[in-house]
Amino acid sequence: MKVLIIHGPNLNLLEKRDNFIYGGKSLEQINELIRNRAMELDMDVEIFQSNHEGEIVDKIQDVIISRYSGLIINPGGFTHYSIVIRDAIEMLEVPVIEVHLSNISGRENFRRESVIAPVCTGQISGLGSISYLIAMDALKLLNK
Repeated sequence: MKVLIIHGPNLNLLEKRDNFIYGGKSLEQINELIRNRAMELDMDVEIFQSNHEGEIVDKIQDVIISRYSGLIINPGGFTHYSIVIRDAIEMLEVPVIEVHLSNISGRENFRRESVIAPVCTGQISGLGSISYLIAMDALKLLNK
């Protein structure tokens, strides 16, 4: 099973962000958790991070070309307004899980709506770094 994990903007600098909201782990620490869980699940993961919308769209399109079994995406700030990321996800024929470290429903009004969620299989938010691990478990079950 081959899965793509995309981290959106500003996640590369998690250690500089509010620990109360985003947790105390760096992106590399989260990626290590992901890699370890992937080994447990016998899952091949590719991890990608970008601060650029077009690069994220290109990577989403790779899901079709490279025949991934699923996509896990934390679109970061693009969650709330990126129609092009939404449109790219909508073309996919594999399960897509949107994840967030923080509980976006409990934050500022502008962060509460996701334009991405309606085209995803599911959304996991507010559980910190384990949001990714739960998404991985879900993809494994959805691909049985």
